[in-house]
Amino acid sequence: MEQKGSQPVLSQQEAFARIRLLRSPNIGPVSYRQLIARFGSAGAALDALPDLASRGRGPYRPANAQSIEQEIAAVRRARARYLFHDQPDYPALLAELDSAPPILTCRGRLALAAEPCVALVGARNASAAAVKLARDFGSGLAEAGFTVVSGLARGIDGAAHEGAFPATIGVIASGIDITYPPQHADLQERIANEGLLVAEQPPGTEPRGRHFPSRNRIIAGLASGTLVIEAAPQSGSLITARLAGEAGREVMAIPGSPLDGRALGCNQLIREGAVLVQTPEEVVELLQSFTGAPRSRYRVAENAADFDYAELAEIAWNASDTEAIAALLSNAPIGIDELIRQSGASAAAVHMALLELELAGEIERGDGGLVRRAG
Repeated sequence: MEQKGSQPVLSQQEAFARIRLLRSPNIGPVSYRQLIARFGSAGAALDALPDLASRGRGPYRPANAQSIEQEIAAVRRARARYLFHDQPDYPALLAELDSAPPILTCRGRLALAAEPCVALVGARNASAAAVKLARDFGSGLAEAGFTVVSGLARGIDGAAHEGAFPATIGVIASGIDITYPPQHADLQERIANEGLLVAEQPPGTEPRGRHFPSRNRIIAGLASGTLVIEAAPQSGSLITARLAGEAGREVMAIPGSPLDGRALGCNQLIREGAVLVQTPEEVVELLQSFTGAPRSRYRVAENAADFDYAELAEIAWNASDTEAIAALLSNAPIGIDELIRQSGASAAAVHMALLELELAGEIERGDGGLVRRAG
């Protein structure tokens, strides 16, 4: 990777290798970053993958180069661009997440993500009053200089985008060239042309249930605070709030009647420590003074030990370390810090062992740094 001033400049060859690496089997955001840190480049990591994944039941094959060429062509047809995790215009708050997407595709004004951002989320089957409230909050926050981030869903999301337009970011669970839901086709195109549209999935990907929690972590990660306007218990909006809490961001909620099931999720959040807000001005006051120490007490414990991935470049691979770590794992999720304590191995050795096990398809990573045996 060449240097231009203090900023890295990706060669076309390395950019292609990065896309291919991320699209390869069993590679997620964490393993992607670890492989880059371990081998110095995506090209070198691709060469090493078959040996690292040798524990697997069959030979490991990275993503087909031709499929990556087709993906790049689709991104160009969609008038989108790739954004890599270490480029200067990658959103700074999102980059703080250990699970931040290594590669995004986007259309529109990237500068919007550099402005103070607030996420507005809520129910798809929202009440008329809540939809109006979302539109009013979006408008008020945009007038105060905030970029409003949401997920382009029906109900609260769409109203928040409309109120804040054009100071809004839409994060979608599909590929950048797929419209979802269909009734928001015009709104999605307006956001792509005048706001900012962001996707993590490759072009052509239809939204699936498993994609929405991934989308929600981007929504929460882009913003210094997440406001839930109306939500039922166990809804996707509460997942976004939980992810914001995990990231150390503000979590806010608007209270509602206990007789309305669509308000119970917000009331639950407030009971668990989210900040109760009732006007856009209260959100502005809360976030303008945000210093990285949220006032909300809504938290979910992180289970990943702090670790500098650069240490992976210094460690020698040791099969016995991998076997020892594998023996500690079960179907029950466990934190990486606990694996380090119980194994007595160094943090670098544990992370390297988990990387090998993940490539072999033997473990799965969950939220909060938890890992467990696959299946």
